[in-house]
Amino acid sequence: MPVPVESSSAPQAIGAYSQGMMHGGLLYLSGQIPLDPRTGQMVEGDIALQIRQVLDNLQAVCNAAGGRLQDAIKLQVYLTDLGHFAQVNQAMEAEFSIPYPARAVVQVAALPRGAQVEIDGIVALGKAG
Repeated sequence: MPVPVESSSAPQAIGAYSQGMMHGGLLYLSGQIPLDPRTGQMVEGDIALQIRQVLDNLQAVCNAAGGRLQDAIKLQVYLTDLGHFAQVNQAMEAEFSIPYPARAVVQVAALPRGAQVEIDGIVALGKAG
């Protein structure tokens, strides 16, 4: 039976979904956008700061599940401008080590609340590998 995961250190869901769901040793992370969980407002600044906030939000949900974002096995990155691809790579290189998680980066027409980036993923819980 899937178990919902919620963290007060990540923005509360803005729709009918859980921040994450645990099942079979995996954590399925719902998409996070660059909302500051303390204010509920979008993070101001360049795309690098926004990506950093998204990763922090995802880490908070991982923490609530007893996991680590660094144990992600698959990430999906949604950008409103694929011109930010290099900044995504820089953030991933700073956040993760080799072997990097599997990943897709796609450009979309729009994201919730006018966000420029959203990331979701799947994380292995417990000992990686």
